[in-house]
Amino acid sequence: MGLEEHMMFLEKMSQLIMSALPKAKHSSLFNDFVESEFFLIDGDSLLATCICEKSLKQGQQLHFFYVIECYLMDLISKGGQFAIVFFKDAEYAYFSFPELLPLRTAFILHLQHNTTIDVQTEFSGCLSQGWKSFIEDSYPYYLMVADEGLNHLQTHLFNFLIIQSWAIKVNVVLSSGQTSNILRLYAYLMPSMYTNQTFFKENKKKIENAYKILIKQLQECRILALESLFGNLKWKNMMDEACETISLLKQLWPEGSDIRRVLCVTSCSLSLRMYHHFLENRNKTIFDQNTDIQEVESNCLNMMQEMEDLCKLHCLSVVFLLHLPLSQRACARFITSHWAQNIQTFLKMKKWCEYFILSNINIFEFWNLNLIHLCDLSDELLLKNIAFYYENENVEGLHLNLGDVIMKDYEHLWNTVSKLVRKFSVGKPFPLRTTKLSFLEKSPSPIKDTSKENIPNLGFIPMSCELVDKFVGDILKDLPFLKSDDPVVTSLVKQKEFDELVHWHSHRPLSDDYDRTKCQFDEKSRDPRFLRSVQKYHVFQRFYGSSLESVSPKVVVTQAVKPKSNFSVPKNKKAHETKAEIITRENKKRLLAKEEQKEEKKWNAVSFSIEEEMKENLISGIKNLEDFLKSCKSNSVKFRVEMVALTACLKAWKEQCRGKGESTKDLSIAVQMMKRIHSLMERYPELLQEADQQLIARCLKYLGFDELTSSLYPTQVVRDDIEEKKMDKYSVGMGPVRFQLQYMGHYLIRDERKDPDPRVQDFIPDTWQRELLDVVDNNESAVIVAPTSSGKTYASYYCMEKVLKESNEGVVVYVAPTKALVNQVAATVQSRFTKNLPNGEALCGVFTRDYRHDALNCQVLITVPACFEILLLSPHRQAWVKRIRYVIFDEVHCLGGEIGAEVWEHLLVMIRCPFLALSATISNPEHLTEWLQSVKRYWKQEDNTMGKNRNAGYCASSHKYQFRMKESYKVRLVLYGERYNDLEKHICSITHDDIYFDHFHPCAALTTDHIEKYGFPSDLTLSPRETIQLYDTMFQFWESWPRAQELDPEKSIHCKNKIVIKKLDARKYEESLKAELTSWIKNGHAEEAKMVLRNLSPDSVFSSGNTVKMFPLLVEKLRKMEKLPALFFLFNLGDVEERALSVRTSLEQKQAEKRSLKADKEAHDVTNKLRKVKKSIEKQKTIDEKSQKNPRKMDQRLIHEAEHTNLLRTLEKNLEIPQECTYANQKAIDTETLQMVFDRVKFTRKGEELKALARRGIGYHHSSLNFKEKQLVEILFRKGFIRVVTATGTLALGINMPCKSVVFAQNSVYLDALNYRQMSGRAGRRGQDLMGDVYFFDIPLPKIGKLIKSNVPELRGQFPLSITLVLRLMLLASKGDDPEDAKAKVLSVLKHSLLSFKQPRVTEMLKLYFLFSLQFLMKQGYLDQEGKLMGFAGLVSHLHYHEPSNLVFVSFLVKGLFRNLCQPTRKGSKHFSQDVMEKLVLVLANLFGRRLLPAKFQDTTLKFYQSKVFLEDLPEDFNDALHEYNMNVTKDFASFLLSVSKLADMKQEYQLPLSKINFTGKECEDSQLVSHLMNCKEGRVAISPFACLSGNSDGDLFQPNTPNHVILRTIGINHTQAPVLWSKIFDNQGRRMPLNAYALDFYKHGSLTGLVQDNRMNEGTAYELLKDFALTIRSISVSLRELCENEDDNVVLAFEQLSETFFEKLNQV
Repeated sequence: MGLEEHMMFLEKMSQLIMSALPKAKHSSLFNDFVESEFFLIDGDSLLATCICEKSLKQGQQLHFFYVIECYLMDLISKGGQFAIVFFKDAEYAYFSFPELLPLRTAFILHLQHNTTIDVQTEFSGCLSQGWKSFIEDSYPYYLMVADEGLNHLQTHLFNFLIIQSWAIKVNVVLSSGQTSNILRLYAYLMPSMYTNQTFFKENKKKIENAYKILIKQLQECRILALESLFGNLKWKNMMDEACETISLLKQLWPEGSDIRRVLCVTSCSLSLRMYHHFLENRNKTIFDQNTDIQEVESNCLNMMQEMEDLCKLHCLSVVFLLHLPLSQRACARFITSHWAQNIQTFLKMKKWCEYFILSNINIFEFWNLNLIHLCDLSDELLLKNIAFYYENENVEGLHLNLGDVIMKDYEHLWNTVSKLVRKFSVGKPFPLRTTKLSFLEKSPSPIKDTSKENIPNLGFIPMSCELVDKFVGDILKDLPFLKSDDPVVTSLVKQKEFDELVHWHSHRPLSDDYDRTKCQFDEKSRDPRFLRSVQKYHVFQRFYGSSLESVSPKVVVTQAVKPKSNFSVPKNKKAHETKAEIITRENKKRLLAKEEQKEEKKWNAVSFSIEEEMKENLISGIKNLEDFLKSCKSNSVKFRVEMVALTACLKAWKEQCRGKGESTKDLSIAVQMMKRIHSLMERYPELLQEADQQLIARCLKYLGFDELTSSLYPTQVVRDDIEEKKMDKYSVGMGPVRFQLQYMGHYLIRDERKDPDPRVQDFIPDTWQRELLDVVDNNESAVIVAPTSSGKTYASYYCMEKVLKESNEGVVVYVAPTKALVNQVAATVQSRFTKNLPNGEALCGVFTRDYRHDALNCQVLITVPACFEILLLSPHRQAWVKRIRYVIFDEVHCLGGEIGAEVWEHLLVMIRCPFLALSATISNPEHLTEWLQSVKRYWKQEDNTMGKNRNAGYCASSHKYQFRMKESYKVRLVLYGERYNDLEKHICSITHDDIYFDHFHPCAALTTDHIEKYGFPSDLTLSPRETIQLYDTMFQFWESWPRAQELDPEKSIHCKNKIVIKKLDARKYEESLKAELTSWIKNGHAEEAKMVLRNLSPDSVFSSGNTVKMFPLLVEKLRKMEKLPALFFLFNLGDVEERALSVRTSLEQKQAEKRSLKADKEAHDVTNKLRKVKKSIEKQKTIDEKSQKNPRKMDQRLIHEAEHTNLLRTLEKNLEIPQECTYANQKAIDTETLQMVFDRVKFTRKGEELKALARRGIGYHHSSLNFKEKQLVEILFRKGFIRVVTATGTLALGINMPCKSVVFAQNSVYLDALNYRQMSGRAGRRGQDLMGDVYFFDIPLPKIGKLIKSNVPELRGQFPLSITLVLRLMLLASKGDDPEDAKAKVLSVLKHSLLSFKQPRVTEMLKLYFLFSLQFLMKQGYLDQEGKLMGFAGLVSHLHYHEPSNLVFVSFLVKGLFRNLCQPTRKGSKHFSQDVMEKLVLVLANLFGRRLLPAKFQDTTLKFYQSKVFLEDLPEDFNDALHEYNMNVTKDFASFLLSVSKLADMKQEYQLPLSKINFTGKECEDSQLVSHLMNCKEGRVAISPFACLSGNSDGDLFQPNTPNHVILRTIGINHTQAPVLWSKIFDNQGRRMPLNAYALDFYKHGSLTGLVQDNRMNEGTAYELLKDFALTIRSISVSLRELCENEDDNVVLAFEQLSETFFEKLNQV
């Protein structure tokens, strides 16, 4: 490959990466993993990213290590598990930056010696075989790498790493552009796609050659760099020189030393020797030119002395590092001058020497070398400070002493240097300067003056507000307050002036989101068209509900409520029966007898055909018999049926055994026989006669279970004319326990209670379910954690029924996380309950952001968290809120989720009534319950303080409410862990273009270390056959296992001699085996245990092949195995649709191949005939209308019509999809119902596509579908018509779509322990499947193991406050209809964040943040000093979804910028030009449509067709206003940080966060020089002392984009909490990140395809974002119309025009 060709190929690689950049998703890296995905960080990318940090000054090593450790610590605290990799080849990239060489080496050594991080340094490069093997063994989920290096050569190295990672299926995460909050880290994730993998395969040779050429180029750079400094000394000579110096030092200091001293003396001596060598070489060339030899020599001597002086200063600076604590160093002056040009050569040389010494550090192996301070080897800024003193102040007559300790240590170091130099003598330690050369360049202001930096007045504006005193009263006394005549107080914004200026009434209360949400039907309307649509809606809801569950609707009647005692307490004395009760009992008896006769007749009618079928085919006959049993209610009939089945099974077994002889037997007959025996013994023991017992005993005998036979029927069993010898031929060949566990696992009978509960009609509840009913009866609250489909939702319906019965006023609110779940619950409620309510009242209502229906006039409201929060925070809805009797939170683990988690928190602390919080997955429910109990204690206290008047008022307000239930403040925790059916896992692998399935034993996920540390995970359960497999493997790998006999299934105490082994027995046996395996590990038999686990895991399955292409085959294979219906989970929205469509295409191709040409011709002919007949009918019709009715003509017409119908039928039959070319189950639903479901999506975006898929039995489901589209898929899947659905995680959130199998068909960072449990929980339909199957397709083995064994995440609190939330709370407190109640709610939100629970320091920080928010709101003119709202506060709080854009928007509005922009086309016109509209969209897109692209993408050369892609900056006037706003906020925030800094834990602040190396110590007081250099104590209050080393001070807090690590880290707050909106965003490497112009581009071209093609967005995501953007515009335009009384105000008209056109464009797609 020639050089030009090589460069072109490198460019091609860059372009491939470039095209992937804009598609990179900015997503959360550790998605709720307790122990996250294992990932790798490329060490050089980390170094390149951190070294560009804007606050870090060159040469400040300790600050650099602090930046790195803060970042790594952040990763670890968020659950990150990673290794850092440094490639040997990567070092070549630094030869152009010698100052970074020793830094990189020290960085690696520091990580290896001072942290527990796994550091890998043994790989030469990313194409080496060792690296590939390492990846295969460790299987990282992603590799974090930079997209740009320090120069273009390093960038190419990073590109190779990215391309190679993709090739081996490792995703790439960019190290730049990352953002972080309390719980999460967000970064750009570029997944490994099939196209990237093929690019590597196709260009493997080229890539390898290009890499070799690149490395060769880099090696040449090294040779050049060394030659210019060290002349004829080559790399190896330098290494030898370094080793020699180190060996000499070991002789001089035999007792050992500290790395700082060692590096100081060795690098100084080595560099002086090298400089001497350098000068000698230079002199030779000069001598050759015959100049004055003496002058040259004295010149040389002079230069040598100058460098000796520099080394002395360096030694002194190192002594400072050794003796000064960080608190003193942080106060150092900051010298801004650069090093003089004439010492640059020596400085470079010195860095190279440091590098050579550090590279050979291993020579010190057996010498006592302390490596703790590798992170602080030199401080260039301190050296400059010392140099500045000696060449400026000292010369001018300032003589300061060094202090004894420092002087001694310095002398010792310099004397050692002089001994190590050897070849020539160096000067004495004193004086430090013997030459006059300036080491620093002259500069007009060489010292940075931080004292003059303008720190705003730190006082707080005084407030007189009861709420503020109650929450922060305890800290107010310590804070400085401004006087009332202070300019800050007197200049508070007066909103009035603006209002009068432009006829606005900004104080006018706005309608809230409830009023604005589209009402589905006008509740008051009497219009028949409306009434018809309401009726239609209710009919559909009931149909939808009936598809969810088959429960007949219950009519609820209000009953007077009496306080009841606990239900579960039995009544001891039976009251005397009244006459009425006796009559009722007798009637019941008669009815039962009648029913029984009916059932008898029914059985007699079908018994013959079933018995005949069992003779023909036992299994299908038994299936029909079981169907009959399901519908039969009479026990005596059921018993008879079971006996018939048992006899048939015995007969079939005998026949089979006689026929088969020795060949393998079909054990399914034996399984059926045992199943019948289980049923008879367990369900009807009281009906068994002696003859029946004899039959059962004979069956057991025939199966070879002799012990069981004798235990059941000790007398000799009737011999059935065969001898003992022949009996063997009939035996199943194993013991009864092994047989039942291995072959009947999922049929084992579950332990269920037999005693009905009077409160439940449909089923007999388990003990834990009864506890839930008790909770509701006692008006208590509960946190309920139970697996998916275990029946926890039943309690919520019981709760609804209770409230519906109590009165017509009480309300239950059901909070669900997604709109899809809201629709589903609403339908279930409507199909479950009916109730006669007064006019205008409804039973069930819905409120989501898209629409509402009967929301405030219903008794059961189903809503999403954000909408419920709107109602709770709305000051004028308090009367309604007081009617709430219970709140049910479904999927409460969303409290720890990524989006909107804090809203769940607010709801839980604001409600006064009891609640039920349901979840399938929480790992710390105790902590959650404890927190909620503390909230309830607060409410108990509040209720007592508010006292009687509240209750009195309450009863008066709800006039019909006769009885007020006793309030209970108890919060119970109800845990239940058992799934109804077992789940078995399977791995799908691709080999030779086919798919194979391997069973995955759950224990294969474990390692002995994991079991030793954490034990077996609580929810890792085995199916009975997996338990047997575990025993057999244990038996196999430890031959002398002492408990082998005792734990043999046949001998086990849990199962021995049991005819009926129950699920619980199997579970106990499983637990005993797990305990035994754990004891092996703990008692010295870990090796055997390791063998067991290794043997259980399948062989490493690596899917070679295109998994996308193989997807349809996977679905087909599952169909053949009868594993449909199945859900296929993928995590990329586009892939969800593509996979579903690929399955349809594959079925269509199959049909096309099967279809004959003749069929196509026939279809064509019939269509033509149809057209002709249709014409004839129409012609006939017109003739009929004209002429009188002629009987003959009538006949003609009838003939035509009959022909038409006949032809239609023929055509339908011709076009019918053959059964094997569709997954739809046609029998599942009738045509009429199917049509009704299809008709609902007639006009939706994806309607046609979904219908076409549904006809083939396929569907897809994701968040971007409209609710009608989702319902189509949900209903048809539940009805069994659709049997293949691809879906994203939204479907896992509680949606009722149970199936036979769940397939994970894509790996993703979102596939975590929580989602895995939620999704796999859908497998196994209760009552339909006794076993659920989970398949892993294209998921790596290590990941599967992690999913199975990882704990679900702990719920941790988010940062709970925001400026807008504080404003909304103040709105509620100041305007609430019931002020006392409102204030209590607001205080509850402020006091009870989960983040601050049991964390007093966090509580204090939140109080200060609350105060900052109030100050900010007062200065912006939204609050007055009494805490009342003013100005545009209503508009700001209305746009609360968009902080801080809402605050910026209103500041633009108040400044009149929109007034200047929105000028109509001509005076008096109400229309605005396209130009004005586009400008308006540009402004709004910069505020509300912010979607950042990676910085590197700006360099793209890709061509865009329709879109601009990069969003332009704001117009100039807007930009200036934004800058002014930002600067004001930053000032306020900085002063807030200064006041909050007193909360910092300074002990921790002087410590490196990860390695915990301490830099505290006694300050040095006896050195005048130290006191002089470290005299800047002011202006460094809120800044981390490590950041102060780079000269950062409090003044830097006012600069835009200050990095978070500059601020003290232990105060728990940083710039992400400041309400600023920077127009320009920069990544960690200082590059500007552009905004995606999707909103403006769409407004211009109106094409979603354009956004997909140019803006590189997914279509569904783009549609959702545009919809959000459109809703925001509408929201603004409605608000402005309400606030402005001038009909023709230009701003209002412009926003209305924009809203209208934007929605028009959106509706067209």
